[in-house]
Amino acid sequence: MATQASVTDPPSTMPAAAPVEPAIDVQHLSRMTLGERSLEREVLSLFDRQVEILLPRIRQAAPAAAAALAHTLKGSALGIGAWQVARAAEAVEQAKNGALAAAVDALGAAVIATKAEIARLLRAH
Repeated sequence: MATQASVTDPPSTMPAAAPVEPAIDVQHLSRMTLGERSLEREVLSLFDRQVEILLPRIRQAAPAAAAALAHTLKGSALGIGAWQVARAAEAVEQAKNGALAAAVDALGAAVIATKAEIARLLRAH
């Protein structure tokens, strides 16, 4: 009879935790900006401002308009390596009316994490 893993089992028998994806893929960002720190700062700042404008509009928009705004945000997120925001924005694009609110909430959570990482990166540069 098979037994379940318990807290006292050796770590090798317990499932490995999923790796945590960074809010910004800095290697991708560096490739996209050709390693120019000033350009990295500029595009991060622009994304930060853009999300401040778009997220409230997405929250208030009709589904078709929310999808269009989310598409714009997804493109920007892909450009800076904000994969979580890009996936969440794509979910808003594809959400049906009943799932739109949850998709927008998930996008908001991804944006919060990404904005925190942008602030950290801007302080470090």
